[in-house]
Amino acid sequence: MKIKSFILAAMMFALAAPMFVSCGSDDNDDNGGQIVENIVSEYTVNDKMVADQKKKSGKDVAVLLVAFGSTWNNAFLAFDATKAAYEKAFPEADVYMSFSSDICINRASVGENTDDNGNIVKRDYYEPRYLLHAIGASKYSKIYVQSLQVIPGEEFAAVVASVKKFMNNGYLKDAHLDDEYLAKLQDDEAIFLGMPLLSDPDVDVPLVASELNAFCKDEAAQGVVAFMGHGNPDSYDTFKANIRYTQLEKALQTYSKKYFVGTVDMPDNYKQDVLARMKEQGITEGKLYLHALMSIAGDHAHNDMAGAGKEYWDAEDEESEDNSWFEFFGHKGFSPIVVKAGNHPQGLLEHQGVLNVWIKHTKEAEFLEDAYHSMYPEE
Repeated sequence: MKIKSFILAAMMFALAAPMFVSCGSDDNDDNGGQIVENIVSEYTVNDKMVADQKKKSGKDVAVLLVAFGSTWNNAFLAFDATKAAYEKAFPEADVYMSFSSDICINRASVGENTDDNGNIVKRDYYEPRYLLHAIGASKYSKIYVQSLQVIPGEEFAAVVASVKKFMNNGYLKDAHLDDEYLAKLQDDEAIFLGMPLLSDPDVDVPLVASELNAFCKDEAAQGVVAFMGHGNPDSYDTFKANIRYTQLEKALQTYSKKYFVGTVDMPDNYKQDVLARMKEQGITEGKLYLHALMSIAGDHAHNDMAGAGKEYWDAEDEESEDNSWFEFFGHKGFSPIVVKAGNHPQGLLEHQGVLNVWIKHTKEAEFLEDAYHSMYPEE
């Protein structure tokens, strides 16, 4: 599917998808007023932060990176490095990082995990809607929103919805932006959406396969290389994006039949399905190198993939989702190896060649057509 038509399909999905500002047990006026007040305060915090940055830099272009999020310190460092890489690639822009997951934002702010020295690490991240509002309040003349998702699935649809809400002042009646400013973004073709890593099966999939093979070809010469992605359940397979994992495995196997790609959530592509495909090729033992096919190495990489020990293995239910890939393949005759940098698995953002694909998507980001509709149409 061409990128422009893909974006249009995503926009249609985003318009139909509900967006929830907050949750509450009562919608009476008092509670509603309190919720609005709290949300306005969040806008205020972000507005000041972005305004201060714009004043300091004097730049008039903004790049907003949107990740799902994490609570792991090694992931925070990967996001820091990604932001720095974008600042180098876009010297004319102020670059901002956001998390779309409220849970990750909250847990990161209280310091759920520690660094390698045992120190609690607290980080403040913000939702795309707050940072978009702040970017708009500071009236940047050009805005790029870049999805850091791997596939154009459910999380990407939420990114599109955030941009649509921003362009239509749709979050909060008391936090409106300048309607003329938003119209000018549309008229000047100055609001852009960067696609996820594996958006185009004909361009992105072979390109990422080439980069991964360059990184892992020595491992493939010694044993099996298995990548663990996330995937979506059938009911959340937005834009039928799960097929990208199958396409990536096929592309990787043009380099070596020892490459396999599975997920934690895609039906018929769990770890037991990966094992079945290995057996079909007569692969039943040997070294097995494990990599996270996710933007960063967070809970899934540390636990679902690399978790070691009896708490990650239930012999009575070998195919349980609670059993890690490390333990599962270890109990199936393989010698699993979690590939690490320092003490941690790596995510895709930590591979420069793969990160460059995301950066390429930002540089080639298309103008988001028909994103703006006036809040005050003529009667």
